[in-house]
Amino acid sequence: MATNGLLRHQMIENLMARHTEGVVDGAIVLWEQLATHIISIIGESGFNSLYARSVFLAQSTFPWLVATSISPQTDHRFAGLRISFDGQTRMQTREANRLLLIIFTDILASLIGEQLTTQMVRLAWGNNIQDRSGKEFSDE
Repeated sequence: MATNGLLRHQMIENLMARHTEGVVDGAIVLWEQLATHIISIIGESGFNSLYARSVFLAQSTFPWLVATSISPQTDHRFAGLRISFDGQTRMQTREANRLLLIIFTDILASLIGEQLTTQMVRLAWGNNIQDRSGKEFSDE
């Protein structure tokens, strides 16, 4: 799924460009923040289903991604993702995470709408979402 200029895709691209060190830890933090907000809307099982589908779709590009079941415990929710990322280069991890986030948010947007999905991304990642000049993204 190529980035098509959607605001949430731009936000994801910016986040990936900014997190060059500690890529694995940074990726897990982004997923944990996103999970917290998405679960409040679609529930734990809804999130787990979307996440599993996203991993499955991303495996066509990154076959090393592990599609393990997600633990409801927050500290273990993305253990499989961490294991997948730990064996890869920073660039591979960053690209796989970028694709996984885009796929996940694309699926979510098809279910709850673009505007609500973009708002959820903003709420989840807060101040991390800024363009390269330091300005916040806006819908204008």
